[in-house]
Amino acid sequence: MSERLQPGDTAPDFTLPDADGTEVSLAAHKGRKVIVYFYPAALTPGCTKQACDFTDNLELLARAGYDVIGVSPDKPEKLAKFREKEDLQVTLVGDPAKEVLTAYGAFGEKKLYGKTVTGVIRSTVVVDEEGKVEHAFYNVKATGHVAKIIKDLGI
Repeated sequence: MSERLQPGDTAPDFTLPDADGTEVSLAAHKGRKVIVYFYPAALTPGCTKQACDFTDNLELLARAGYDVIGVSPDKPEKLAKFREKEDLQVTLVGDPAKEVLTAYGAFGEKKLYGKTVTGVIRSTVVVDEEGKVEHAFYNVKATGHVAKIIKDLGI
C-alpha cells in the first residue's frame, strides 16, 4: 500500500493529460493553492456527484485562491465524454498508469462492500502555494465532501 501524505510533506509533482490531451502539471500552479482530488472512475454516480459539486463551487474556490484538479485512472477520451455529458468545468486529468494516484497514497487496498480490494481510494489533497501538503483527506465520501472541504478551509 502506498504511503499517505501528511501536512507539511512536499506534494509529488505530476504532469498528466487532461480531457483534451493537454499536459497539466502541478508545478504550473505554483503560487496558487490547489485542491487535487482522486476519484475511481468517470461516468459513475458517486464520481459524477463529486465532480458536479466541485464544478458548482469552482467560482467560490477560485475566488478564495484555489484551483481544482480531479485525477482518475481514466484515459483522456473518457474524461472528455464525462466533461461533455455532465457539463463539468473542473480540470480532469487521467493517470492510467496509476503512478500519481500511488504517489499521493490514493491507490491501494480498501474495503468495498465488506471485501478488501485494490483500487482508487477516494481522497483529496490540498496543496499550498509552495507545493506543500496543507491538508490530506483519505477515504472521503463522494456526497457532501466538497461542502466539508469548503468548511474545513474556512471559505
